Amino acid sequence: SERAFDFLCMPLFHPRFRREFELDPARSRRGAQTRSDLLLSLAANSSSDWNTLIVGKLSPWIQTDSEVETERRNSESALVQELNFAAYLGLPAFMVSLKGPHCANLARVLLNHIHTGHHSCMFWIRVPLMAPEDLRDDIIENEPAKHCDDGEVKTVVFTFTCLLLMVVSSPNSAAVEVGPDMPSDAVIDKWLGEPIKAAILPTSIFLTNKKGFPVLSKAHQRIIFRLFKLEAQFILTGTSRHSEKDFRSYLQYLEYLNQNRPAPNSYELFAKGYEDYLQSPLQPLMDNLESQTYEVFEKDPIKYSQYQQAVYKCLLDRVPEEEKDTNVQVLMVLGAGRGPLVNASLRAAKQADRKLRVYAVEKNPNAIITLENWKFEEWGDQVTVVSCDMREWAAPEKADIIVSELLGSFGDNELSPECLDGAQHFLKDGGVSIPCSYTSFLAPLSSSKLYNEVRGCRERDKDPECHFETPYVVRLHNFHELADPKPCFTFSHPSTDMNNNRYQCLRFSVGCNSVLHGFAGYFETTLYKDVTLSIKPDTHSPGMFSWFPILFPIKQPIPLSRGDDVCVRFWRCNNGKKVWYEWAVTEPICSAIHNPAGRSYTIGL
Repeated sequence: SERAFDFLCMPLFHPRFRREFELDPARSRRGAQTRSDLLLSLAANSSSDWNTLIVGKLSPWIQTDSEVETERRNSESALVQELNFAAYLGLPAFMVSLKGPHCANLARVLLNHIHTGHHSCMFWIRVPLMAPEDLRDDIIENEPAKHCDDGEVKTVVFTFTCLLLMVVSSPNSAAVEVGPDMPSDAVIDKWLGEPIKAAILPTSIFLTNKKGFPVLSKAHQRIIFRLFKLEAQFILTGTSRHSEKDFRSYLQYLEYLNQNRPAPNSYELFAKGYEDYLQSPLQPLMDNLESQTYEVFEKDPIKYSQYQQAVYKCLLDRVPEEEKDTNVQVLMVLGAGRGPLVNASLRAAKQADRKLRVYAVEKNPNAIITLENWKFEEWGDQVTVVSCDMREWAAPEKADIIVSELLGSFGDNELSPECLDGAQHFLKDGGVSIPCSYTSFLAPLSSSKLYNEVRGCRERDKDPECHFETPYVVRLHNFHELADPKPCFTFSHPSTDMNNNRYQCLRFSVGCNSVLHGFAGYFETTLYKDVTLSIKPDTHSPGMFSWFPILFPIKQPIPLSRGDDVCVRFWRCNNGKKVWYEWAVTEPICSAIHNPAGRSYTIGL
């Protein structure tokens, strides 16, 4: 702590002390096998330092998956001894090195310790960012680097994810060791889907600047910045290679990088604290939203400016210049909330120099109070406030334009199709709906973090697996998207087809070894002509934060190999009272159909 470090990683037993548990006479050797726990307590006058300042390290000679039986059995006993001593000390975390591709026995011993022990300890699985066989060895020969296809890189990501599958109920995280060579961006992307808790930085990867201080290469800096976003802890290992400088100079450099990392954009600032936090999608038809919910949406700087632009262009198209003083367009805002769309429409009319008569239709009686105050203080007779469900309203006249913001994270998941179909009868022939169409998108994803978040959702009197049949709105953060999103369901307005049930089969080609944990959902919408909104990553409206993506989890993670096709079937179902989604993976293996008959999740009409 005098050097400003937060914690220390240290072995609990001497790394070269190979205890013997199988053969005599070594097995019967008497005496203490490691230092007393009082060593730290006496020095610091507090035993709590063990569970706040120390992370234990497994002895490097332990090989629990050795093919030599005596070595395997002896390693098992030594591992259990060290785990028990770590629990006795109350350590917050224990670091275990991943020795190779075979780790089934290691997983078994860890899982047994979790289920039989009383101390809750997190395991940090130490793994290299790149497997040793992938490291360059042409430093002396100066040969050109051999090109290695992203899908063929023998990284340890797949082994680590397999270990997680074996001990999925345990609090495991990765402690990735960053080496001198950097893997491709595709490999780094894979790691970002794993629960990285710490990054190990050997002093050997640091360079020296002109003033003699340690620095990192640009490639290393880029991955450090990405690890900062995951809020990973950093562990320095090795001897100081900058003897003229204090060891703290490494820490000071990391602090410098943290202070000078790229500034977060408006979306990242808004989403701070919501990363990988599961939220139930809104059901505005069933529930009346609270004032604070409306306020959050109204702060979006992009959405309402796009709506204003859409209404502006629509008015210019519908009303010629010579009719601007006589042609009064009737515009109905369906689901007016606290009035942001009404204000955007009035601004658009002023911008276009066109006349407008507005109806603000809202079913929430609490929001109606706000609308009535807007009318009294600002809008006057230009706006008529209607307290009614849009599907039940008997409009006094037909609309030239209907404007709504009924879209959810998956486009149609807040029942925009059903609402607008129910209101379509008071739209004039040739009238315009804003938005005029919207499409949902799906993409397979890998995220141990999100899978365990869903797994941890338990409710009394509910089936333990019902949470895997429920979609969640979530700010995706610690995840890896396995393929580009593909379009799923499309709806257009006005429409002559009132059947909003849908079925879609989507096929994705996976370019790397990974594990499928579910599907990310996005949407794109066309408000009017070329005016659009999108939360799909490659077309995301810059600065817009009204919607996070939606997550459709699956009950059992599915290991994937490079070249596998992931085939998912998606249904949108409606029984007249409720709407729900069903989904199932059919390739490379078949999963169960999730949420059949809406047994776990529905959206009320």
